[in-house]
Amino acid sequence: MQSTDLGNKDSGKIWHRKPSPATRDGIIVNIIHNTSDYHPKVLRFLNVAFDGTGDCLIAGDHQGNIYVFDLHGNRFNLVQRTAQACTALAFNLRRKSEFLVALADYSIKCFDTVTKELVSWMRGHESSVFSISVHASGKYAITTSSDTAQLWDLDTFQRKRKLNIRQSVGIQKVFFLPLSNTILSCFKDNSIFAWECDTLFCKYQLPAPPESSSILYKVFAVTRDGRILAAGGKSNHLHLWCLEARQLFRIIQMPTKVRAIRHLEFLPDSFDAGSNQVLGVLSQDGIMRFINIQTCKLLFEIGSLDEGISSSAISPHGRYIASIMENGSLNIYSVQALTQEINKPPPPLVKVIEDLPKNKLSSSDLKMKVTSGRVQQPAKSRESKMQTRILKQDLTGDFESKKNELPDGLNKKRLQILLKGYGEYPTKYRMFIWRSLLQLPENHTAFSTLIDKGTHVAFLNLQKKYPIKSRKLLRVLQRTLSALAHWSVIFSDTPYLPLLAFPFVKLFQNNQLICFEVIATLIINWCQHWFEYFPNPPINILSMIENVLAFHDKELLQHFIDHDITSQLYAWPLLETVFSEVLTREEWLKLFDNIFSNHPSFLLMTVVAYNICSRTPLLSCNLKDDFETVEDMQAKVDQQRVEDEAWYQKQELLRKAEETRREMLLQEEEKMIQQRQRLAAVKRELKVKEMHLQDAARRRFLKLQQDQQEMELRRLDDEIGRKVYMRDREIAATARDLEMRQLELESQKRLYEKNLTENQEAVAKEMRADADAYRRKVDLEEHMFHKLIEAGETQSQKTQKWKEAEGKEFRLRSAKKASALSDASRKWFLKQEINAAVEHAENPCHKEEPRFQNEQDSSCLPRTSQLNDSSEMDPSTQISLNRRAVEWDTTGQNLIKKVRNLRQRLTARARHRCQTPHLLAA
Repeated sequence: MQSTDLGNKDSGKIWHRKPSPATRDGIIVNIIHNTSDYHPKVLRFLNVAFDGTGDCLIAGDHQGNIYVFDLHGNRFNLVQRTAQACTALAFNLRRKSEFLVALADYSIKCFDTVTKELVSWMRGHESSVFSISVHASGKYAITTSSDTAQLWDLDTFQRKRKLNIRQSVGIQKVFFLPLSNTILSCFKDNSIFAWECDTLFCKYQLPAPPESSSILYKVFAVTRDGRILAAGGKSNHLHLWCLEARQLFRIIQMPTKVRAIRHLEFLPDSFDAGSNQVLGVLSQDGIMRFINIQTCKLLFEIGSLDEGISSSAISPHGRYIASIMENGSLNIYSVQALTQEINKPPPPLVKVIEDLPKNKLSSSDLKMKVTSGRVQQPAKSRESKMQTRILKQDLTGDFESKKNELPDGLNKKRLQILLKGYGEYPTKYRMFIWRSLLQLPENHTAFSTLIDKGTHVAFLNLQKKYPIKSRKLLRVLQRTLSALAHWSVIFSDTPYLPLLAFPFVKLFQNNQLICFEVIATLIINWCQHWFEYFPNPPINILSMIENVLAFHDKELLQHFIDHDITSQLYAWPLLETVFSEVLTREEWLKLFDNIFSNHPSFLLMTVVAYNICSRTPLLSCNLKDDFETVEDMQAKVDQQRVEDEAWYQKQELLRKAEETRREMLLQEEEKMIQQRQRLAAVKRELKVKEMHLQDAARRRFLKLQQDQQEMELRRLDDEIGRKVYMRDREIAATARDLEMRQLELESQKRLYEKNLTENQEAVAKEMRADADAYRRKVDLEEHMFHKLIEAGETQSQKTQKWKEAEGKEFRLRSAKKASALSDASRKWFLKQEINAAVEHAENPCHKEEPRFQNEQDSSCLPRTSQLNDSSEMDPSTQISLNRRAVEWDTTGQNLIKKVRNLRQRLTARARHRCQTPHLLAA
């Protein structure tokens, strides 16, 4: 595995030799970013995203540095410094050189990778944006935060729509479905909705999952064809939804070691037409497992418990996987290398034969299990030389000043003066001073080469000999010792190496490179003569210590000689543990402040000084076992002292913590009081606003009611006007009909009058003819009577004739009077009928009142028969008059029938109109 440190470079190569990723891990390159400033530190990558081609990716760290990595051209470039952490990235816009970045100030910016200029600045979110989804066309983008999601037009960089939700329901994720115009919104209450992008019309909602496997969804992934949705959360269950059928069709249970799912992403394949079958599942242990969703088999995995994965992104063509590790570095994986063993046929029986060092491991210590998975092949080891610097005394006076000059502007003499004055270096700057004093090379490439060789066989069962509670500390110790053993074979057989390295591993467990180089520098400069009598203790070094002790404390040395106590007992245990078992942490740090700042012989002087300081208990020991008992007792006393000091420190910390908690409690109570006051004020404001809203709503409702009533009145007025208009039209039509009927009646009346006049003239003519005939007859009778009675009396004849003349005259007058009365009766009847018809036309809905109680009741009309006196008329005249009267009555009865028929027709028409609804309403 190659490792690349970006350092302070703005551009450069990603790898310096052709990558050859191993099948077991598939890593092409590991990218880290260390600064070489006054305070060196590691800049952690936070987000990564691929472009549409899949050969280029973009990554941002927590200081806002954004790099573009061209995997095809083997180049990286620093394209932007935003000076704040990025929370989300998107690199597949319509304009290929532009990318979107969400920043810690809740804004979204668009930059150009070629010109490195700001294209646009979008604001609108009130919380951190954790997701950016770009439409397949690159025209739209959706940015999601915990309280809202916003749709942006990337042509104008204007916000089109905003999704507002209730505070009780948060947003998990809102994103576009691939190759479609559908937006999928997922909320924290497990509700999932699909929306049309253009109209934002809700297309459908997925049903709730079954209660037997109900989980709160946290992460989601969709296949490239947009048909299958994978959802997971704080559980080892995976839910697969069919978006076409809108139902849950499969529940996959991950291994028991998986307790929560942090990220999901489908692995694309060039030959599956978008219906991806391989799903990557990143769990809480930092391992990303790739499974087949059809066969539910585990295919391969990336990451480990030691090097966990924080987040990942897969290229669109499925060739690369970019993973941000928990230590802040960036790993690029080759999918082809990871899947190489999957596509091979089943391997034959594999036998591994390995020569193990004697007296280290037995045949039962290394067990191999036959599994149905791929064959795990160890990576080929590459011999490499680590560049080291040996700190040795320069005896030449010309180089004295150069010797005191240290990297990063420090001076060794000044540091020694500072150390002599304070007794130790400042805790805040100790690690920095140590690195300068030791002049560490920080060779990442060489260290990565050693680490790639894996755990050395000499330290496979390190936990059995040195049981350490912290698994992380044990792994770092095992890895550091393995690197030392790969660096030099002699360290694989050095029994005291774990004791020597352990305090440095515990101190530098978060920076393994520095830990390794500190131990290596210590061994090369302070322990370089320890291996001259290997595997025996360094007799030369112990002799030097004994000589120094003889010079400073002969009595103690003689006491050791008298009781057969050698330097291997009173000096060598201190050296091989570098005083870590007899000093506290603070004392040990102060000791190595002085060791690293002085000549390597200072370590030997420290051993002598420790024995001289302990001379009183040592002189009281007379047996060899007592010295070993004293060593143990000293260790126990030191341990007890450390424990007591730790207990007192813990009590002091507890007291301070209690005071702090009390202060925090008082502050919290004060905050609670202030918050309650603010809440009361807010409640009052809300109550006032509610009252205003209610009043406004009431006024709006009253106005709405008034508007509705006015509208109803206008409608009624329009209806009344329409009906009045129709009634006027009907009345006008009826009036025109009545006028026409009146004209018809008048014409009929004139016709009747004409016929009556003609009848009367005919009757008068007949009466005149009868009268003439009668007169002629009378004249004839008179003539005959005159002739016959010539002798009659003249007076009697005249008298008789006079009476007869009077009778005739009276009968004529009676006939004329009867004719006049008959005409008057007909005229009066016609007038009454016409008036009744007119009145009935004007009031068509009134009930018809009878004009006559009986057709035969004619007492109100003078009849001719009542005026005639049959006794005064001669028979012929009476017969003629009666016949004429009967004719007149017949004509009158016919006229009455016609008038009655006319009145009945008018009455029927009026009743028909009265039954019409709109006439009734009018």
